[in-house]
Amino acid sequence: MAQIFHRSANTISRVTIFGAVFVVGLVFWAVSGIIRSPFFTNQGIEREQAVPFSHQHHVAGLGIDCRYCHTSVESSSFAGIPPTQTCMNCHAQIWTNAEMLAPVRASFATGRPLVWSRVHRLPDFVHFNHSIHVAKGIGCASCHGRVDKMALTYQEAPLTMQWCLGCHRAPEKFVRPRDQVFNMAYVATNQEEIGPQLVKAYNIKQRTSCSTCHY
Repeated sequence: MAQIFHRSANTISRVTIFGAVFVVGLVFWAVSGIIRSPFFTNQGIEREQAVPFSHQHHVAGLGIDCRYCHTSVESSSFAGIPPTQTCMNCHAQIWTNAEMLAPVRASFATGRPLVWSRVHRLPDFVHFNHSIHVAKGIGCASCHGRVDKMALTYQEAPLTMQWCLGCHRAPEKFVRPRDQVFNMAYVATNQEEIGPQLVKAYNIKQRTSCSTCHY
């Protein structure tokens, strides 16, 4: 019987099959890396704002507590954006003619709120509640980073599901005393000891089911 295919066809077919598997795996690896990169997660991006507000100046320099501006962080799912009146409580008396604060003065005079570019944005299908995390002893810096060192605010954490689950699976590594939640500079020297104690005291559960965040 005449041989239709050359003997090398067997080798070529094997190389093609294994090569295809390798290429598919490489594509999945590349895509996985891209969706975890700052290009998709928006890590480290300083967004242009209506006013170049500096947390570094207001928090570290002036010692203003997070809750002075983000008034609903302890009682609501949203931390809240301060109204212009909050800004004018100080700036009606200091830096009253500063050019960079002209939008603030115009907002106060017209009653039209400032339009800020959102820095931390989760997908619509993800539900995050600030008040629950605050009540359970999770510090602002755990998610937002050292905001008190940011001249312009940027997203420090990737905010991916994998990143969130890292805390949900091992809350004892991140929980802190409630009176230190808003202390940006807090660093526990004995986290391995107090972490499990606080988890028990605050009745924290390892919430890893889908319905915890997706409902």
